[in-house]
Amino acid sequence: MKKKIEELILQAVETLKSDGVLPQEITPNITIDRTRDVQHGDFASNLALMLAKPANINPRQLAEKLIAALPQDAAITKVELAGPGFINFFIDPTAQYQVIQKIHDQGREFGLSHVGAGKKIQVEFVSANPTGPLHVGHGRGAAYGSAVADLLEAVGFEVHREYYVNDAGRQMDILATSIWLRYLEECGEVVHFPCNGYRGDYVREIANDIHKNANNDYRRPSELVFEDIPLDAPVGGDKEIHIDALIARAKTLLGKSLYQDFFQIGLNNILEDIKIDLSEFGVDYQEWFSERQLMDDGAVEQALERLRIAGHLYEQDGATWFACAKLGDEKDRVVIRDNGQSTYFASDIAYHMNKLDRGFDQIINIWGADHHGYIPRVRAALQALGADESKLTVLLVQFASLWRGEEKVSMSTRSGEFVTLRQLRNEVGKDAARFFYVMRRSEQHMDFDLKLATSKSNENPVFYVQYAYARVCSVLRQLDEKNWDRDLLLGMSNLTLLTEEHETNLLSTLARYPEMLERAALQYEPHQLIQYLRELANEFHTYYNAHQFLVDDAKIRNARLNLICAVKQILANGLDLLNINTPEAM
Repeated sequence: MKKKIEELILQAVETLKSDGVLPQEITPNITIDRTRDVQHGDFASNLALMLAKPANINPRQLAEKLIAALPQDAAITKVELAGPGFINFFIDPTAQYQVIQKIHDQGREFGLSHVGAGKKIQVEFVSANPTGPLHVGHGRGAAYGSAVADLLEAVGFEVHREYYVNDAGRQMDILATSIWLRYLEECGEVVHFPCNGYRGDYVREIANDIHKNANNDYRRPSELVFEDIPLDAPVGGDKEIHIDALIARAKTLLGKSLYQDFFQIGLNNILEDIKIDLSEFGVDYQEWFSERQLMDDGAVEQALERLRIAGHLYEQDGATWFACAKLGDEKDRVVIRDNGQSTYFASDIAYHMNKLDRGFDQIINIWGADHHGYIPRVRAALQALGADESKLTVLLVQFASLWRGEEKVSMSTRSGEFVTLRQLRNEVGKDAARFFYVMRRSEQHMDFDLKLATSKSNENPVFYVQYAYARVCSVLRQLDEKNWDRDLLLGMSNLTLLTEEHETNLLSTLARYPEMLERAALQYEPHQLIQYLRELANEFHTYYNAHQFLVDDAKIRNARLNLICAVKQILANGLDLLNINTPEAM
């Protein structure tokens, strides 16, 4: 109905242009909102207020002219002028029944739109360092990023889902060295494991596999490994200096080729585990983009050269700095360290240059909330590269706390291992995990109640929504058990019999689905879809408890069956967009 009203208003605008009332160059941005009070109609537009100044006409006078120019439509019973220039539309109550036929005809396509047609969007999300398994914090970013991408695709955008693999740099060296040290322990060497190394059991498992396959081929005496190495933090040293010295020693004792074995085995093992983990969580990507690819292709050097030519780099204390403070960042940043190595930020500059060079109309980065301070420096880099920084949108995702009822769950063990996404999924299931993760705005902190997520009660929101779908399926099974056939045409021709308040509420909610879907997509807010599904489920359960569907009167019976089958279809459409199952029995 909103689309219909927009089309009618647009025709009125064209009429006023032809009459010379409105300038030809005006391109109206037509906004239609549902009214909060039914006494003011069903929908309202503030277009007259928006166009009054450029048209040099009093808003109320312009609203009167727009109303007079509106084409007649049987679905609209009355149009009124209100306040300083609002136009209120009253809809024929019988028009609301059309939504059932539309849902039946369009099925899975109902609610989809083409508002983003012809536009390419890249959505980068999760992008966790491949130095260990994904934890529950990554899970929220995965569920949110996946839902945002799917919603954008539902409204017509061409979406490219991407994971940026940080497979170069110091953290990967720490991982490779950690695996090698655990391997030495497997060989029987006594190792003083660094406090800044990766301590998870997965590191031991990788090291054990290497030892099984290579025996002692990579073994070096621990005396040589730790000879003259600066002290670690627990014994009065500096943990950063200590681990960097061990990395350098590993590279020296093993040589480039053998050291690279540990680097690559660790990367391949963990990255493959991440891919499997995300796929089982319902998250898949068009591309896994390698940071090393940027370095091997010379993209980092090219990006820095562009900054240098534009006068944004300078040398100080043996390092190369990006003068980003004058472009909105809080301070200048190092892009090449005094040892000649480029920084993570240098790679990020090259990566964003690469994104824009690939021709995306919009790039969306979904980051953890702890990356908030990183946004200004990336925007500064885009400005310095001469790019349109408005093409970048950064969406932040807050961390999630785990609870089991009233008891808070520890997020990490003494070994430093976090509760993994896989552990969470195994406990509560994919559906509950994805549903709970996107129930709130991404920037809001959330408490994830494991006990609630696994309960089979109406208090569990995902159970409540899925149960509404299953209940409709149950009604249809009961229909079969009675040996009654569903007469679709009879039901469609008697929809006007659906006059109960529960029925009109459901009709109104069903009609809101397309506009809600578009709004949730364009505002990057999948929680709006969650809220809608919960509302629809609640209205259905209330209807189910108050009325009988399989009544003797065939006209009412089939009209009600058509209504609840429309509810079933919209529940399926919404849950499918969230990659959540629709069980037919619970």
